[in-house]
Amino acid sequence: MSEKISLEHQNYLRQLRLNAILVRLVQILLFVGFFILWELAAERGWINGFIFSQPSRIWNAAVRLAQAGDLWKHLGWTVWETILGFSIGTVLGIAIAIALWWSEFISRVLDPYIVVLNSVPKVALGPIFVVWLGTNITAVVAMAISISVIVTIMMMHTGFQEVDPNKIKLVRTFGAGKSQILGKVIIPASVPTMIAALKVNVGLSLVGTIVGEFLASKAGLGYLIVYGGQVFNMSLVMASVLLLLLVSVLLYYGVSKLEEIVGRGRE
Repeated sequence: MSEKISLEHQNYLRQLRLNAILVRLVQILLFVGFFILWELAAERGWINGFIFSQPSRIWNAAVRLAQAGDLWKHLGWTVWETILGFSIGTVLGIAIAIALWWSEFISRVLDPYIVVLNSVPKVALGPIFVVWLGTNITAVVAMAISISVIVTIMMMHTGFQEVDPNKIKLVRTFGAGKSQILGKVIIPASVPTMIAALKVNVGLSLVGTIVGEFLASKAGLGYLIVYGGQVFNMSLVMASVLLLLLVSVLLYYGVSKLEEIVGRGRE
């Protein structure tokens, strides 16, 4: 009987592996097929190659950037600004969320302001940052922070409030103070919420960085997109967009890897 169950379990695991391989294969085929169809459509005149560009032209544009030494410069600027805005926005948001949890009075006072700030389109703040901070990296990072910090505050504060009150009561019966409750109960219980906030923030910070580069930067992928559009070089625009997609995927998987490490540490 145990041998039969073992064989069934092996078949089940084999089926799972085959399904995983099939899913990955279809994903790759869709990805490759999209670019092949795009190339053929431009070559045969189904779409306007000047307006929509095509993969071969995009590749050539990326190669020219690399040969000129500009590719890593612009890519590095965008990644660095995103990481800086993401880190500052996340840490600042968590700190403010802790302050809101710590003091109910502060929470009640600031709650309507946080709601209003969350509803304001952050893109509208871009010109203000440019006037205040100038056309430099500070304005770009400020744009990234403004988009990520409010989301972090709201997610983390909600997560703190949803911690099981019975756990808090339990540690209080042993004489724990507020700082001990925060460190021993609230923060550990909110780690999944924190990871979720990181996943959201890494994308929002990249959005903020690109918007900031549209308005106030002389380098970065956002700058290349604006410059390419101004000179009607759609191959440069598309190359920058595809590089931007690559950056977003790598940053997201970086946070996912952090989630795996934290998850193993909590087991």
